[in-house]
Amino acid sequence: MRTYGQYCPIARGAEIFAERWTPLIVRNLALGCCSFGEILEGAPGLSRTLLSQRLKQLERFGIVQSAAKANGRGRHYELTPAGRDLFSVCVSLGEWGAHWLEIAPEHLDPFVALWSMCNTLRRDRLPTRRIVIRFDFTGRRRPERYWLLIEKDDIEICKEYPGLDEDLYITAEAEAFVKWHAGQQTWIEATRDGRIQLHGQAWLVRAFPGWNARSAFAHIKPVSRTGVSSTTPAA
Repeated sequence: MRTYGQYCPIARGAEIFAERWTPLIVRNLALGCCSFGEILEGAPGLSRTLLSQRLKQLERFGIVQSAAKANGRGRHYELTPAGRDLFSVCVSLGEWGAHWLEIAPEHLDPFVALWSMCNTLRRDRLPTRRIVIRFDFTGRRRPERYWLLIEKDDIEICKEYPGLDEDLYITAEAEAFVKWHAGQQTWIEATRDGRIQLHGQAWLVRAFPGWNARSAFAHIKPVSRTGVSSTTPAA
């Protein structure tokens, strides 16, 4: 790992925190991801090799601790007290980003929004029986399809057809779905002009919007478009 060679706590902290993917790994662990696969699923684009390297590095610094699972397959990961303190830095960074940075087209990954929503679903509002929801996302280079399985306390996103009857069908523009979850659009605004469409049993159509607890930063009002841009200016 490269070092700034300075005693300044900002420099020393940045040597760990500013490593690519580290804040997202810490975020995922704080959200309850405890296995290698769960951490990886919440960070699309992160390779297994690099995640393994980062986890070993974070363990060396006392930010993450792990233990072999009881069944002997894989390891269980969790944040240490130092890691939980580091997550507060992630929260502060997220609050700054939500306030000052715009959501650009390259940020409109519907899978990330769906994954985030699954980690914050209002479980007290979920049906008591198994529900299978199919999502068809449009507005990207290619359409994307996922299935959400909800059964008691078990919630799973499938990228392949799970072979179960579908109870609800949702077709959504990626932008509308992401901005609704992020709190930048109301449900009425997101569904206006058919940008999000629901088909299925009437009670599920009515209930679905109330399951979304929104992003942890949904309460933060973004600045106007004259604020900082998170995209690279054209040459």
